[in-house]
Amino acid sequence: MALSIRSVLLLAAGCVVSAHEHHMDAIPPGEAITMEPLDRTLWWHIGLMTLCFGILYPIGILQTSFCMLLDSAKCGLLTLALWGVGMVLGIVKSRYHVPLQLATTLVVITAVILGHAHKGRQFAPNIHGYFANILLWKLGLQILFGVYLKLHLSSGIHARVRPYVVKVHSIFGKAMPVLAWAQMLFGGITALGFCRQDHLGQCLAHFIMGSAFIAYGILLTIMLFVGQAWLKRSGKSQEFWDSLVIAGWGCVNTFTEHRWGTEWNHGDIQHTSMGVVWWCAGLLGLWLSRGKNGEPRRNIIPAMVIFITGWAMSGHVQHLPVSTMIHSVFGYTLMFAALARIVEICFVLKDGPTGEIPNSWQHLTPYLLFASGFIFMSATEEQMALIATAGIDHVSCLIILYSLAFLLYLFVQILLHIFVTSGTNAPIRKLDAPLEEGRQRHEAEQRAREAEEFELEGLISDDEGSGDERKP
Repeated sequence: MALSIRSVLLLAAGCVVSAHEHHMDAIPPGEAITMEPLDRTLWWHIGLMTLCFGILYPIGILQTSFCMLLDSAKCGLLTLALWGVGMVLGIVKSRYHVPLQLATTLVVITAVILGHAHKGRQFAPNIHGYFANILLWKLGLQILFGVYLKLHLSSGIHARVRPYVVKVHSIFGKAMPVLAWAQMLFGGITALGFCRQDHLGQCLAHFIMGSAFIAYGILLTIMLFVGQAWLKRSGKSQEFWDSLVIAGWGCVNTFTEHRWGTEWNHGDIQHTSMGVVWWCAGLLGLWLSRGKNGEPRRNIIPAMVIFITGWAMSGHVQHLPVSTMIHSVFGYTLMFAALARIVEICFVLKDGPTGEIPNSWQHLTPYLLFASGFIFMSATEEQMALIATAGIDHVSCLIILYSLAFLLYLFVQILLHIFVTSGTNAPIRKLDAPLEEGRQRHEAEQRAREAEEFELEGLISDDEGSGDERKP
């Protein structure tokens, strides 16, 4: 099975390598795409890849990442299969686990072939095609590692090799959500011919920062539902880790937002100053995250950084009116997310940790971070020009983006629900409750009989001893 899967993946990878040697004859000089519409074949490619990399794979891979949060002895079982929903079935030892893995693999390969069998719009060599090679090779290795681990070979040389395979398999699995997200973004950019030449720098800033806000929202959601035990073991508060990332990110922005050796412009000054305030606030947040005796303490410094960032972006004037409005709403959304976080820490939790059941107010901050990320990723110059040309106002655009944020937050909640209710984390079903109650009752009755026999044995021995003493 391993060899057949590897052969098919190598064939698909070969298709990717040679695909861009064709269908480029109609591209105008200096352009990245032709103006023909996307045909049905390419839409099938987009839909299937979104299904696999956007929905099926994360269902399994995110559950693997939760192992380090839960520190469960049985989390080693989760590394045996990282292929989509098949992993969920693997956790509960379902007989559909392997067939579903294979079916998902075949869907991916079919989508790869469709992506290079389309007609209509033509594309110049692009990062989406190049990155597909890396992703397919990684998936092929991931399958081989999974099959190897599934064989449970642990004698001879396998005793030395297996621990390294487990580590590489785990690293590949944890990297999959990030790589899949990047490839989907590359696909959208390639389909529209965006982010080339002078637009590259702005695209990098918008897509990296927007993705970072979404990632922050996902991490807050994970910590909200399954991360409190990990926080307690780490001996640090949530704000300690937030401040650490903020300080590091601020240092990077301080020295990368300006091309050293050239003249400073308005954008360089604004972006560099934002980096400075981030690392300054991050250092303060780190200090306030510990008490007098080193105990973890909550603080609102990370939320204040988000608020200041939102306030700065809300006044970021753009060339197009629709772009100015989009940036303003992005800033306001960030400010509302920060205010919601401050209210949560100070008034809802009163500087305490999150309880076993999260408060409904605590859903507000992650969702607004999701929305902020989507808004900022859609606010590049090329996208704004496309929207203005199509006659779409900022209100309609923002409603769509807020809708996407709702869907993504729903999907994250579904992933968390699958994790906490499946496999070793599954609660006792109602049908099994009478059996469990009967077993507990039987154990209680057995303990009572043992205690009674022990007492009777003591009485009998006492009576026999006293009888012996009365005999002459």
